[in-house]
Amino acid sequence: MKFNIDRDVLLPVLQTVSGVVDRRQTLPILSNLLFNLETNSLSVTATDMEVELIVKIEVPLEQTGELTLPARKLFDICRALPQESKLQFEVKNDRVLIKSGRSRFTLASLPAPEYPVIDITENIAVFSIKQKKLDQLLTNTQFAMAQQDVRYYLNGLLLEISTGKLRAVATDGHRLALDETEIKTTIEEPIQIIVPRKGITELTRLLQDETEIEIQVSTNHIRIKNSNTCFTSKLIDGRFPDYKRVIPELSETPVLADREELKNSLTRASILSNEKYRGVRIMLSSNSLRALAHNPEQEEAEEELEVQYEGDELEIGFNVSYLLDTLSIIKSDKVKLSVLDANSSCLVLPEDETNCQYVVMPMRL
Repeated sequence: MKFNIDRDVLLPVLQTVSGVVDRRQTLPILSNLLFNLETNSLSVTATDMEVELIVKIEVPLEQTGELTLPARKLFDICRALPQESKLQFEVKNDRVLIKSGRSRFTLASLPAPEYPVIDITENIAVFSIKQKKLDQLLTNTQFAMAQQDVRYYLNGLLLEISTGKLRAVATDGHRLALDETEIKTTIEEPIQIIVPRKGITELTRLLQDETEIEIQVSTNHIRIKNSNTCFTSKLIDGRFPDYKRVIPELSETPVLADREELKNSLTRASILSNEKYRGVRIMLSSNSLRALAHNPEQEEAEEELEVQYEGDELEIGFNVSYLLDTLSIIKSDKVKLSVLDANSSCLVLPEDETNCQYVVMPMRL
C-alpha cells in the first residue's frame, strides 16, 4: 500500500490527536495512531482506552486500507521536516517507509485489526450546542476539579442535562464551581454524567469556533461530533455529591468589590502566607476589606481595600489560592462576595452574571 500526503496537511491532524496518546502505555499499540484510508479521505484515530479522538480530512488517495504508526515518532518527523514537504508512505509488511525529499524513515507498524475502538451503547440523550458556548461552560468550571482524589468521582466534571439547560459543576471538596447555559433538549428526567479530567482537558483543546457540535450521551460514554472530528470519552461510574446543598444563600449585605483590585490585593498578601496552607484572614467592616497573612517565620502582610459593604464586622479565613483561581476565571469588572457568618462558605458571584456561582469553604487560621 502506498499513499502521498502534504506535510502541512498532516501535521495539524497529528497535533490535534497527539494529546490523547499516553506515553506510559501498558499496551504497545496504544502508543500508535490508526490510519484509515478511503478514496477521498483519511481518518486518524488516537485512543488510550478511556478517551478516543478521530480526525477526518479530505485528501485524494489512490488506495484504501488501514495501518498503525507510532504517534510520537511520526509527529516529531513531520514537525522536523520543512514546510511544504511532500510525504510518501509505503507499507511493507510490518514496516512503513516514509520518504520526503532526501529524507528516509522506516517505522515499525503494528496490526491495524488489533487497534482498540470504543463501542457505544444506545444513546440516552442527544443535543446540539455551539462550540464556544460549551468551551465557556467548561472553562468557567473545570479549574475546581479534584486531582487524584481517592473520591474518584471528584476527579471529573459533572454535566447535568435537563429540559432546555446544560449545567456544569466541579468540586474538589474545598471549593465548587457551577455554570449553566441554555440548550434545545426535551428530556423528561434530568441526566447526570461525570466526564473524567482527561476527557475535559482534551475536549477544551478541540473547541475553537462558533459552529455547532452534536453531543451524544450513553450510559457509559459521551461523544462529541462535528463535520471532521469525533471525540469520545468514557464516563466516571459514581455518584456526584449533592452540590445544591453546598451552595449557601446569598447574604442580604454582600460585599461588592472591584475584581482586579481585589485580585491584586490578595496576590500581594499571599506572598507572605504559609506556603503549605496558603491561609489569608479576611476582615470585613463598613465599606472596608482587610486581608492579613502570616507565615512560620513571623512575617506578615496586610492589605486594605475599599469595597461596598454595609453588614456586621466579620473575620474569616480562606485558602487564598482558591479565591485567586475564582477571581481569575470571572470576567466581570466587579464581583460579589457573600458570607453569612464566620463559619460559612463564601459565595462568589460575577456582578452581571447569574448563571455562574463559585463557593469557597472557610479554613481555620
